Amino acid sequence: MTDGEELTLADEIVARARIHAREVREEYELAVDLGALEWTVSPRARRRAGLCRWNADSGVATIVLARRAYDHYDWPEFAGIVRHELVHAWEFQHFGESGHGERFRDRAGALEAPRYCEAFAEPRYVLRCLTDGCDWRATRHRASTPVKSPDQYRCGACGGPYEVEHAESGRTWTTAGGYGGAKAALGDEW
Repeated sequence: MTDGEELTLADEIVARARIHAREVREEYELAVDLGALEWTVSPRARRRAGLCRWNADSGVATIVLARRAYDHYDWPEFAGIVRHELVHAWEFQHFGESGHGERFRDRAGALEAPRYCEAFAEPRYVLRCLTDGCDWRATRHRASTPVKSPDQYRCGACGGPYEVEHAESGRTWTTAGGYGGAKAALGDEW
């Protein structure tokens, strides 16, 4: 950094994550090549607290951390997210692939890293089955096709019809036309 430059929140997140990665590599003897690891922060991510991308051509893994997750979690929880993504980087570097299978579970368990992260943002939409006795429910953060046209899809448990609720307003719809009507009625509150 040069004189007069101020650190941003993204700089802070990356600095803390890099320090933690060095500690993890030493303490848990995780054979991850930190020199072939890049870090970035997503200011937009709402669902994923982190992810690890692999570039097989360059052999570089990029860990992307969500700024909103950093704001939401305290450091020990966020450090768990960093360890989770380091396991993905380790898998990519050593095996050329990564997932949440047995090898991942074993290594993540050894590092005290969560297998999955709790949601850190409230969903924008809730999908609910309309069939009596079925308690299937799903959430979405974006207006995906199942949100926009629920009549073209079925419940994930029983195959029945479902409705979509705009979580903030409570408005519901079961068709593409209902989606458009709810969006138009809410206007700026959408």
